[in-house]
Amino acid sequence: MFDYRNAPVTRTFMLGSGLLTILLGIKGRSSNLGFAYQDIFQNFRLWRLIASSFAFSSTPELVFGLGLLYYFRVFERQIGSNKYSVFILFSLLGSLLIEVLSLVVFRGSNLGVLASGPYGLVFASFVPFYFDIPVTSRFRIFGGRFSNKSLVYLAGLQLLLSAWERSFIPGICGILAGSMYHMNLLGIRRMKFPDFIATFFSRLPWPSTGGSSSWFIKWKFCRTCTILHRSPVGGKLSFDNTTFFRWQSHLRLPLLRWYRWASTGTQPDRHLYTLETILM
Repeated sequence: MFDYRNAPVTRTFMLGSGLLTILLGIKGRSSNLGFAYQDIFQNFRLWRLIASSFAFSSTPELVFGLGLLYYFRVFERQIGSNKYSVFILFSLLGSLLIEVLSLVVFRGSNLGVLASGPYGLVFASFVPFYFDIPVTSRFRIFGGRFSNKSLVYLAGLQLLLSAWERSFIPGICGILAGSMYHMNLLGIRRMKFPDFIATFFSRLPWPSTGGSSSWFIKWKFCRTCTILHRSPVGGKLSFDNTTFFRWQSHLRLPLLRWYRWASTGTQPDRHLYTLETILM
């Protein structure tokens, strides 16, 4: 259903943003995540800068925002997870700085609290989307000319205007941050993180969720899936030459380790499991 191959940073960021939004929404704090001029320069609530960079304030913003981030995972595949991590950090910090400056400029107006969410990253991604993703097809609907990129632009416009000026300013700040990255400001496009940081996200034990060869793994309790007999040496359990798993895809290493643990256990009444692999 979801294909995150070669995009571990995108997967981690999306899951973190989604879980944080849901958690704060359950506690009733999602509508109070944004920051205003008074929060930064008078009350010094700097934690709002961090919270507002990851959690959305409403469900429609969450749906459109994560949908666009999922589409933009193509950039991580193009430039690699290392440089894409730099792009994420630069986009978030750059857009936050421009947002704070915009609050200073418009402090006398009735701007209020800016919308929360990773607007900086989402709209910074529209810059390479505009320059680097070619138009592959064009079509007409009710006399209007559209392309295969039009739907992405429409989703971005919906997110940009979701809270009017409260979301419009963070979106524009994200576009400016993406433009600075595209212009290679301060040589940012050549920067990289150390290897151990760059490979951290790919080592996280997320379940496989995508691709034409991806499978959803489900454990099902079954005591009669194999025949057991007690080994004369050490009194351990062992398995006959029967099929323990019904293979439909290759097991990953963690599952293989679990299988070795289960097959050499010492409890005679240990429950056995069959591995069912169901195509999503």
